[in-house]
Amino acid sequence: MREEFTVIIERDEEGLFVGTVPSLRGCHTQARSSDELMERIKEAIQLCLEVEGESAPEQLQLVGVQKVTL
Repeated sequence: MREEFTVIIERDEEGLFVGTVPSLRGCHTQARSSDELMERIKEAIQLCLEVEGESAPEQLQLVGVQKVTL
């Protein structure tokens, strides 16, 4: 069975793409291109699922992204 995961993608101050999977604690990676990031995030997800074991992660529904200015 295929599972879908939401990935939040940001760009850091050095220009690297950073991917985070909110439904998997500690699941994140970075890369120089978006294509490379997607390959790496798939590997990170597989590793996180192996660590989590048989328990299925809580699937979060992405509602949106909002910037807040202070």
